[in-house]
Amino acid sequence: MAIMLEPAGPGDDDHQPLGKRLLWFFGIALASMLTVAAVAYALRAVLFIN
Repeated sequence: MAIMLEPAGPGDDDHQPLGKRLLWFFGIALASMLTVAAVAYALRAVLFIN
C-alpha cells in the first residue's frame, strides 16, 4: 500500500530564521571547500606533482 504525501505549498512549511539558514549555507560551503582542497592536495602528493 503506497502512502501519498501532500506537497508543501508556499508558506505551508516552517522555515528557520534567515540567520540560521545562512549559517547552515556558509557552514556547508566552507566544509565543501575544505574537502575539495584536502582531496586536491592529497592527489598532488600521491601523484608527485610539483
